[in-house]
Amino acid sequence: MDRQALEQLVREVLLEKLGGQARSRGTHGVKSVAAPRIQITEADRMDTGRSGDRVYTHDLFTLEESPRMGVGVMEMIDTTFPWTLGYDEMDYVVEGRLDVLIGGETVSAGPGEVLYIPKGSAIQFSVQGRARFLYFVYPADWQSQK
Repeated sequence: MDRQALEQLVREVLLEKLGGQARSRGTHGVKSVAAPRIQITEADRMDTGRSGDRVYTHDLFTLEESPRMGVGVMEMIDTTFPWTLGYDEMDYVVEGRLDVLIGGETVSAGPGEVLYIPKGSAIQFSVQGRARFLYFVYPADWQSQK
């Protein structure tokens, strides 16, 4: 095992032991993450441009691991904020209710439901109480998309 592979293995073990991403990987590039065990922390707080918003995102794979499609866990607490998507997004709601406000309409999803938001949509994400959902984005580098 070379030095780089050993360092990567140590990082993964430390992340798992410290409450980070629990991973399993096959020898052919197939990987899994135990998403329900992912703990959101203050380090995952997303900057929406408004200091009072409680929005947290945690990508499950790095761009090196998944360079084309991104996925992560998002949690929101009593927050509504505007967002324009420079990427396509699907959200699978795990807990709570996620509302997307667009053009005077509200589209909602609860546990087990999926929302699709096309690239270019100018929306407001809104949660009353707490919601946790998985987001799937294309392309993977959603943060850099305009």
